[in-house]
Amino acid sequence: MADAYIVGAVRTATGKKKGRLSAIHPIDLGAAVVDELVDRTGIPVDAVDDVIFGVVMQIGAQASNLGRNVSMASKLDLAVPGTTVDRQCGSSLQAIQFGAQAVMSGTQDVIISGGVEAMSTVEIGSNVRDGLANGRGIPKGERLELQYPGIQFSQFDGAELLAEKYDISRDELDAFALSSHQRAWEATQKGYFEKEIVPLNITLEDGTADVHTIDEGIRPEASLEGLQGLNTLREGGVITAGSASQISDGAAAIMIANEDAVKKHGLQVRAKIHSLAVVGSDPVIMLEGPIPATIKVLEKAGLSIDDIDLYEVNEAFGSVPLAWAKAVGADMSKLNVNGGAQALGHPLGGTGAKLMTTLVHELERRGGRYGLIAICEGGGTANAMIIERMSEVSH
Repeated sequence: MADAYIVGAVRTATGKKKGRLSAIHPIDLGAAVVDELVDRTGIPVDAVDDVIFGVVMQIGAQASNLGRNVSMASKLDLAVPGTTVDRQCGSSLQAIQFGAQAVMSGTQDVIISGGVEAMSTVEIGSNVRDGLANGRGIPKGERLELQYPGIQFSQFDGAELLAEKYDISRDELDAFALSSHQRAWEATQKGYFEKEIVPLNITLEDGTADVHTIDEGIRPEASLEGLQGLNTLREGGVITAGSASQISDGAAAIMIANEDAVKKHGLQVRAKIHSLAVVGSDPVIMLEGPIPATIKVLEKAGLSIDDIDLYEVNEAFGSVPLAWAKAVGADMSKLNVNGGAQALGHPLGGTGAKLMTTLVHELERRGGRYGLIAICEGGGTANAMIIERMSEVSH
């Protein structure tokens, strides 16, 4: 089986809900990161075998096979196809896994895998609401109802159940949320994100032209007192808006290639995709999947959690990475070292590629060897992947 190498990894800086990126079409956001990969790698525009893009709300601006639309809107040759993946919050990590599998199988040589979500334009849950409003039914058939009678699957309920199961307190959640903002702001101030971010030309509400290069959701002024003063999302619960991910707009993309393509096109190998896994877990607690996914991917790699230099575990809610760390015995100093979705945002379909981009660049900056990424997903599934840095250390 061939190896799959990451030869490029870029992302947009995220925009807040109705913020600086809200006027940009999701296809254009996706095309921007694809174009940046083409420019940075110098690959011929007809050498890419496929574009695989994750997006969750496949309706309106994000309908009609967004992956193909991104390919057509980019610099790539018209002959480069495209397809779209929905694995909920892990959609673009699944896109990376599909790309890696294609390259490993030898059936394709170069894949661009990524994702996008324009949550200001296509609001979360809009596909379900449209279905209900237009008499297209509910997303729960008779057989599923028999297995889970009367249960409405909810990530909010899952976040609370996870906190309860792993004994995570409100104080722990607030402290972790604060650290997310502090780490993200420090990384921004020190320029750690500069190499991974694609500058976007934007027009502000007053007509002024500007360039978007900084994640908009970071709150440098965040304080523990402020977080402690927020109301919980559920009566008697521990999760607040402060310990939940931010609604965001953004895109990210990864270029994956095999050894033949690397040599043919003179590509720089940044990292090797070492092992990958996807699992199902209890859809009621829903967000626990990163734990068994991590155990599985570590076993496949023949590694222990102590062998991993950096972890990116999506902060869909603060209880997810905190429960994960307790369950797998992770070193908290290696977890989301530049902040997470509580500060940097969670553009659903783009988050997996966004986190992978940050992981690749941070491993290079620190000179680490192994990085692990895991993402919880609606419906009780989770993806995990381990990469191994192959490039020279970047300072």
